[in-house]
Amino acid sequence: GSLLFTLEYAALLILFTLIISLALALLLNRKIKGLSFFRTIYFIPAVLSLLTVGLIFNQIYYHVIPPIGTLFGSGLLSQNLLSNSSTAMWAILFVNLWQGVAIPTLLLLAGLQNIPTDLYEAASLDGAGAWQKFRFITIPYLLPVISVVFVLTLKSGLMVFDYIMAMTEGGPGNSTQSVAMLIYTHGFTQNKYAYSISEAIVIGIFIAIISAVQISVSNRKKAA
Repeated sequence: GSLLFTLEYAALLILFTLIISLALALLLNRKIKGLSFFRTIYFIPAVLSLLTVGLIFNQIYYHVIPPIGTLFGSGLLSQNLLSNSSTAMWAILFVNLWQGVAIPTLLLLAGLQNIPTDLYEAASLDGAGAWQKFRFITIPYLLPVISVVFVLTLKSGLMVFDYIMAMTEGGPGNSTQSVAMLIYTHGFTQNKYAYSISEAIVIGIFIAIISAVQISVSNRKKAA
């Protein structure tokens, strides 16, 4: 159960991180008024402690959102999202995304700024639209950066611990118990050190295999 939860969580984290960070990078790459201010604002969550952010949002989910949900007549938001097994993972995922997209956005923004502008000008002269430029110029040039973001986010998703520890401790009913949380429970709560070491080795091998496959596929696409 912990492995299935961790895989689902990691997959959703990778998907939403890539979408949100790429959208933010494209937005921040434009020449708009007050751009430096927005770049500073979006990066602030990245410097905060994971455990501190988890504890803050734990209080928000308990004491802030339910009254707002009751005020607007929302049955979903009128209860604590962390106490419901069907919404707890999404609540944790939201916090992770809120704090975790800053670094991927910064990496993708750096990648965007390294793309030669001559390519976009030539594509415009050839009649290429915005989608064609994005598909055939932006994405191919960003593939190395996307590979890095993928591996970093994969590791973060498969080893998620701080948010869960601060907000749910694996509950309700072990519905948010990740592999990292299971390793901690076996090793430091139940004193089953052999279990925790074995699980840590397995998840480490799992991350290495997926990362190697993803990087290999990315290099082939870049070469093509």
